[in-house]
Amino acid sequence: MTRNAANKALADRDLAVVWHPCTQMKDHEQLPMVPIARGEGVWLQDFDGNRYLDAVSSWWVNLFGHANPRINAAIRTQLDSLEHVILAGFTHEPVVQLSERLVRLAPAGLTRCFYADNGSSAVEVAVKMSFHFWLNRGQPAKRRFITLANSYHGETLGALAVGDVGLYKQVYQPLLMDVITVPSPDCYHREAGESWEQHSRRMFEAMEHTLAEHAHEVAAVIIEPLVQCAGNMRMYHPAYLALLREACDRHGVHLIADEIAVGFGRSGTMFACEQAGIRPDFMCLSKGLTGGYLPLSVVLTTDEVYSAFYDDYARLSAFLHSHSYTGNPLACAAALATLDIFASDDVITANRSLAATMREAVEAQLGDHPNVAEIRQTGMILAVEWVKDRRTRECFDWRERRGLRLYQHALSRGALLRPIGNVVYFMPPYVITPGQLGFLAEVAREGIDLACA
Repeated sequence: MTRNAANKALADRDLAVVWHPCTQMKDHEQLPMVPIARGEGVWLQDFDGNRYLDAVSSWWVNLFGHANPRINAAIRTQLDSLEHVILAGFTHEPVVQLSERLVRLAPAGLTRCFYADNGSSAVEVAVKMSFHFWLNRGQPAKRRFITLANSYHGETLGALAVGDVGLYKQVYQPLLMDVITVPSPDCYHREAGESWEQHSRRMFEAMEHTLAEHAHEVAAVIIEPLVQCAGNMRMYHPAYLALLREACDRHGVHLIADEIAVGFGRSGTMFACEQAGIRPDFMCLSKGLTGGYLPLSVVLTTDEVYSAFYDDYARLSAFLHSHSYTGNPLACAAALATLDIFASDDVITANRSLAATMREAVEAQLGDHPNVAEIRQTGMILAVEWVKDRRTRECFDWRERRGLRLYQHALSRGALLRPIGNVVYFMPPYVITPGQLGFLAEVAREGIDLACA
């Protein structure tokens, strides 16, 4: 079988049995599936030998490249001793060591780690834990949640409820709990001459008013710190987080920081909350936690929260939430190897230079493009919003699916760029080179030219 035949054979077998995520499967009548045979560094390779530069880190999870030798070795070593064990009543070295290291890395005061399998599950844990905390403390009325407009926290029903992207949420609305939604501090909508900080502070007024009115019935506010990733990569200033932390304390409401997408260096610091100097009551982590290797998530919380559940069994106050693969040793080994790379390679410092290079490359290609309304960046996340008219910011009709043109062009050029609506973004592995960033910027410009034609 030739390589090209192998590509088609695998795609045909796939379409006979696999239902893919976030996909209208009918699209694949015209849009060929891309079978991947192997990965190395920033590259994915199909059976025909075509390579694709993974500019989106395979859905924002990969930090240090595909088939990273150090992470590979850690998983192989762990595989020889223990692949999995129930975490109820048992423990193992990787989960203890990982918890110790996360507690040292996280904002001071986050001292307890509760593990789950993925980002949505971590959000479910935090939401349930916050509600249950108030119940155990004799305040059962505190059962609602405040969320930001345009936010996204996952696809399970609890996580979906506290998000606000209609594309994912609207169909399932009858199944979801009622939440309170306040305007986003999204700085794309700032007024002429208004800075990111000024806009973010002004937008906090709605949150302050909502907390004052509803604190008696609210368990927590949940936010994506600094970047609303699935919400078109919209961004805001850290000042909003500082104001929110103070207001939550004043009104007696928990703060849940969903750092699933922005944690582990994506925002320019290890955790986005660091840029506001705050500590949330719950911090949800996943995606980059294992370097993009294995499913694992964790919710870090405080001793105060932990103590609300610590009691005699007969009082039935324990947090009886579980997942079969909680704290899986192989995933923990991958996470420990990922943290080792952060420590030994001074990744956060190196990324500052890489982020500046990424901005320069994109500005050179698209800074004066007539269809580009904004180039925005937070650390290693950069987004380009394209529109019909740069001056008026009039949008293209979403039904025209112009982003699909860019996606297909990028594949033809050997790049994986997956726009969100009319926003093309760069969230690459940290092992990308300046030359590769320049290539991506060039492909993005070509794609935007085609998408806007």
